[in-house]
Amino acid sequence: MNNTTPKHVAIILDGNGRWATKRGLPRSMGHQKGATNLKKIVQTAHEEGIEVMSVFAFSTENWRRPQDEVDFLMGLPKAREQEILDALENPELPIRVVFSGRRDRINPYNRALMEKIEHDTAHHPGLILNICLDYGAQDELAQAAKAIALKVASNDLNVDDITPQTLSEHLYQPILPPVDLLIRTSGEQRISNFLLWQSAYAEFYFTKTHWPAFTPKKFKEALTAYGSRTRRFGKVSHDEK
Repeated sequence: MNNTTPKHVAIILDGNGRWATKRGLPRSMGHQKGATNLKKIVQTAHEEGIEVMSVFAFSTENWRRPQDEVDFLMGLPKAREQEILDALENPELPIRVVFSGRRDRINPYNRALMEKIEHDTAHHPGLILNICLDYGAQDELAQAAKAIALKVASNDLNVDDITPQTLSEHLYQPILPPVDLLIRTSGEQRISNFLLWQSAYAEFYFTKTHWPAFTPKKFKEALTAYGSRTRRFGKVSHDEK
């Protein structure tokens, strides 16, 4: 990784359904194609030296989608379980997988598979893939605030000692660094309740390309665009002094 390579890239995987509809296919085909494309982008990210990739797989609001689409999405892990496990055993792509989000609404089968994947890849030295499933940033922050409040109530934490770092330590994945680059595919220009705290100083990259068509080449274009930007973090650049 060089000094223009982002450490942590987050991606809102948008446009699976629209990609399929545009081709006269059922939306489920778009989700299948999107899942296949994720493997390619993760491979590219690993090769580029990116340390962490967070992907928005299913939001807390996605439960409101048509039931048949929700059922299909929740059935994907079981349908592709062996393919997923085989990919995670590839020594040429030794990625570690973690999950962010609520688990109380995930069915027992998927929950057990998630726990197995986290356990089996915990020692992998490569890129960390953070899959955000039943995830919403506002919900994450609310859960963090509750955990901190309980510590204050039990006298395990003094309210005057609460800092931004305290909140960071109570997020789903406190070990992960802040987001450097946030990509959203499919043309929408909003972040839709995704990693709000972690993306405080992220660079945003929006593309009209639907996620299934977001190729490794297009991903590298996003990385190049990131590398051309000047990140100030609230400071003034030398040119502006």
